[in-house]
Amino acid sequence: MLPIRAILHPTDFSPPAEYAFRLACSLARDYGARLLVMHVVQPPAAAYGEMFINLPSEGGFKERAQASLRQLLTPAPQVAVETRVEEGDAATHIVRVAQEMPCDLIVMGTYGRTGLGRLLMGSVAEQVLRKAPCPVLTVKTPLPETASAPGAAAQEPVKV
Repeated sequence: MLPIRAILHPTDFSPPAEYAFRLACSLARDYGARLLVMHVVQPPAAAYGEMFINLPSEGGFKERAQASLRQLLTPAPQVAVETRVEEGDAATHIVRVAQEMPCDLIVMGTYGRTGLGRLLMGSVAEQVLRKAPCPVLTVKTPLPETASAPGAAAQEPVKV
């Protein structure tokens, strides 16, 4: 069995990330591991001709991200959660922090985009999977509860 002492959970505060956070908390509780939750702020950029220039972070982006991280509620009170905010390219910082920590597992949410959507939007999860120094658990949110169970449609009366 793989010893898990440190878990890294990168978040963008999306529904898949919230679901992955709950899973990361459960794993941290079960293994007695420490949990580091981080958010990477993309610095604002300005286009100048064919060049992009990163502008200095003004407007409290990092402070707002840190406040949002502090508001995450741990479903398991015995799990100690550390928070961290980085600025720059998300995949690069996730991999770097995973190496520095060092972490035994990365638990992150994914939208599960395929085809053209993934090509156009890119995939932070895919980049992390390729470069991470440890196992990566990617988590999609489960199907909505409003979806009917298989075979449920057959039980409903058919209107003619």
